[in-house]
Amino acid sequence: MGKLQKPIVLVLMFLHVLSPLMVVSAGHDYGEALTKSILFFEAQRSGVLPNNQRVKWRGDSGLNDGKSSGVNLVGGYHDAGDNVKFGLPMAFTVTMMSWSIIEYGSQMSKSGELGHAMEAVKWGTDYFIKAHPEPNVFYGEVGDGNTDHYCWQRPEDMTTDRQAYRIDASRPGSDLAGETAAAMAAASIVFRHSNPSYSKLLITHAKQLFDFADKYRGKYDSSISVARKYYQSFSGYGDELLWAAGWMYQATNEDTYLNYFASNADNLGGTGWAMTEFGWDVKYPGAQVLGAKFLLQGKAKGNSEVFEQLQEKADYFMCACLGKGSRNVQKTPGGLLFHQRWNNLQFVTSAAFLMTVYADYLTTAGKTVQCPRGTATPDELHAMAKSQVDYILGNNPRATSYMVGYGHNFPQQTHHRASSIVSYKVDKSFVTCRGGYATWYSRKGSDPNVLTGAIVGGPDAYDNFADERDNYEQTEPATYNNAPLLGVLARLNGGNGGYSQGAVAVISPKPVVTKPTPTPAPKPKPTPVQKPKPTPAPKPKYTPVQKPKPTPVKASSSKISVTQKATTTWNAKGKTYHRYSATVTNNSGKTLKELKLYIDNLYGPVWGLTKSGNAYTFPSWLTSLPAGKSMEFVYIHANTPAAVSVSSYALA
Repeated sequence: MGKLQKPIVLVLMFLHVLSPLMVVSAGHDYGEALTKSILFFEAQRSGVLPNNQRVKWRGDSGLNDGKSSGVNLVGGYHDAGDNVKFGLPMAFTVTMMSWSIIEYGSQMSKSGELGHAMEAVKWGTDYFIKAHPEPNVFYGEVGDGNTDHYCWQRPEDMTTDRQAYRIDASRPGSDLAGETAAAMAAASIVFRHSNPSYSKLLITHAKQLFDFADKYRGKYDSSISVARKYYQSFSGYGDELLWAAGWMYQATNEDTYLNYFASNADNLGGTGWAMTEFGWDVKYPGAQVLGAKFLLQGKAKGNSEVFEQLQEKADYFMCACLGKGSRNVQKTPGGLLFHQRWNNLQFVTSAAFLMTVYADYLTTAGKTVQCPRGTATPDELHAMAKSQVDYILGNNPRATSYMVGYGHNFPQQTHHRASSIVSYKVDKSFVTCRGGYATWYSRKGSDPNVLTGAIVGGPDAYDNFADERDNYEQTEPATYNNAPLLGVLARLNGGNGGYSQGAVAVISPKPVVTKPTPTPAPKPKPTPVQKPKPTPAPKPKYTPVQKPKPTPVKASSSKISVTQKATTTWNAKGKTYHRYSATVTNNSGKTLKELKLYIDNLYGPVWGLTKSGNAYTFPSWLTSLPAGKSMEFVYIHANTPAAVSVSSYALA
């Protein structure tokens, strides 16, 4: 693959207040986004699909999972764009879906999505019950990433190894067992009233798993070493033990778990670690928010001093996200919280959820957060969480929705085996292991199956995004990207009427069958996120829906050229909008300085330039442009390209 000659600047910065003319700044349909975000989990299902399956292009898969180990492991979720079933991220996904329902179940019910959300949780917990056949045994992975990533096949065709890997007393995994205990405990609250017998079954498994995690301590990736390359437990297991204890207390109301949480908060790192990220590996911020919740709700029971320390760490996380802390989370020029290029949105959705629930806990208690750089109110936390969701749904410099199937411009080439290969229902021709790479992976067209609701990895530190299938860092979705978003979307869709912790307890959606999914005939395969893949990271390039041909624009000097092209076109409320990309190139042979541009007939906002009177100059991060180099700026409006001209410049 040839090397792409990149412009020196691809940074797009907000330099104007969003104009009403900018369609993406309009209010989002959070109800639609919620519906689609839940639908994504149906595309990730492994096993025998139910009669009410709504994602019709998927079929049964993994029907022999666990058979060679003498256990039924049919079911569960693929974690991302591959076909492996990884236990740690799957358990975190179920915990976060359950927490979303516990806090915002009434809002989900009003939008008609509570039943679907509960079914999504149950698909995971049914699998966990199967994977936990004995008190001190848990199957934490089916398939392995190495053989899975060698092949590009839809789940219905898998020929890759489906070996099952387990933890037990001689091969412990406290992080995996602890997170699964948390998932079972949280889910038991979800089903407490609508399905009490199932809820009690989940509590039984949760208690056994918690005891297993605590008694036989060790990192799961030392016992299931094939997971290390993909989902290594960098944070260890202390955070999962505290996290699980918090959920066990909420599910059982037994002081044993509250006392465990309090007495181990120090030695397991809960009162010591001040974190700025929360996700499938690092649970400390989640555990700290739970500790703060117990304190704010008057449930500390003689452990106030410890829970105050936990609350301090929860406050630290909130201040860092708001930019009011002593060590703040980096933000992209467009305002997105940024931790890493590889699947950054997993941390954004998790942070948005923590900010949302914490703001609601503070509101109920009549409290605020004291940050190093001023007071943070619940409203500020809500506003920050909303800004992150709005960015994901399209309020960003690229006017791109990072939820597949939502909005006018969303990723078309996801790094996802099932969606990128024609549906088994349409063409039953067998897709071979390497043939899938040759025919489907390398194909430049849009996915034949729309992976509705999937949150992909998202843009880089400068808001750039390349919609290419081999760009797994940015175009691969994951279940744990979506899970925290369910609660935030439900809360936003419900408006400002406050939250309803425990509302699910009084809501009974349509009954959910307690029976775990059956086991029919064969078909095997695997998938992850924090994982290397055989494809290099991509070149910054835009792949939109409609692309009119580039429109050259006359420059005021042959030494400085300006070209423009429309990279996206969409319709809204009877009006056609365009996103234009303009590239300024220095052809002079010398360094370009003091550039001044005029833009006439412009009716929308501009990113990547600084406004100076009636003219525009270099953006704040650029003072000059070397010979032969280019810079880019972007604008959106409902018209033909604006007239860009070079007013003045200096060469050195």
